[in-house]
Amino acid sequence: MDSYLALRISHSVPAILLILGLIAHIVIVWRAKGKEPAVLQQKLRRTRVISLPAFAVLAASLPVTGWWLAHLSKWPLSQKWLLISIALLPLLFVFGGFLYSNLSRWQLQLAQQKKTSGRDQGLALLWAVLIVFILLAISALMGAKPI
Repeated sequence: MDSYLALRISHSVPAILLILGLIAHIVIVWRAKGKEPAVLQQKLRRTRVISLPAFAVLAASLPVTGWWLAHLSKWPLSQKWLLISIALLPLLFVFGGFLYSNLSRWQLQLAQQKKTSGRDQGLALLWAVLIVFILLAISALMGAKPI
């Protein structure tokens, strides 16, 4: 297998896994919202402790493999599509931090058996949807690049 093709695959797979994983977690947590608080608390803990750090590692691999692809293709790093996609990556991590803290607050309220506010639930959904949109925008920019 050509090393460039392997690198393109290793750059595309994390992006696809991130998008599909976040959508799956949105659905899982939203479906668990109607169940017992203990079930929802367990889903939030798993999402926060296991999935979000794994997603962060996948997201952190994108700039590395992206730079390597641009370097091997001899693309200048000053191309507009590349600069915009690089500028979106910090937003991805900022919104991921907001999602993490919001899920943590939500889980803490469930652990203390307090009534969770609709605001926290809505904000968690907002951060997750914004992360999905940013990932889709980055993927669209990467797909629109010249071949």
